Amino acid sequence: MNRQRSAQLYSETQNLIPGRVNSPARSRGAVGGTPIFFSRGKGSHVWDADGNEYIDNVCSWGPLILGHADDGVVAVVSTAAKNGISFGAPTEAESQMASLVIQAHPSVSLVRFVRSGTEAAMSALRLARAYAGRDKIIKFQGGYHGHADALLVAAGSVATSHGVPDTAGVTEPLAQDTLIAQFNEIGSISIHFDEYPDSIACVIV
Repeated sequence: MNRQRSAQLYSETQNLIPGRVNSPARSRGAVGGTPIFFSRGKGSHVWDADGNEYIDNVCSWGPLILGHADDGVVAVVSTAAKNGISFGAPTEAESQMASLVIQAHPSVSLVRFVRSGTEAAMSALRLARAYAGRDKIIKFQGGYHGHADALLVAAGSVATSHGVPDTAGVTEPLAQDTLIAQFNEIGSISIHFDEYPDSIACVIV
């Protein structure tokens, strides 16, 4: 499969974007080679910069539940864009959207909108810590929840499973409040609750 244009674009970003990509999930190491640069999508299909066609099973890591360039979504977004897309102030559309979400999910009583999964995870952790009055969280080894500092933490010693910074810039004290467990191994969670019975605010999955 020809991917020369993707390789060229990747090379051209070297002096423009740190790490050549805007998310660690798209880095060379994460994808096992040069990332594919995409140019367009329609429905369940996407096309790369070289014209190769793919079935998209990633869906922008979750949000594209209606597929790419859905005609209804394009029409509504186009109308909204003509009226202005950002005011830094509340809009009627926010309340309308919140009402629709609550109607569709009876267990939800309040909604707050954010622009990324990272912000959603950060807000959830802050809320859990504030409600519980506790500082520590548990995440699972290998789980990705965005690039908030508290979540860029990996397992340290197997004996302790205390978190250690997974990237430069994450401080050791902050990492110590993130405990690491192994997914689907209840014992690896229980050990943390045994050690910190009154300090764990939440488990993020």
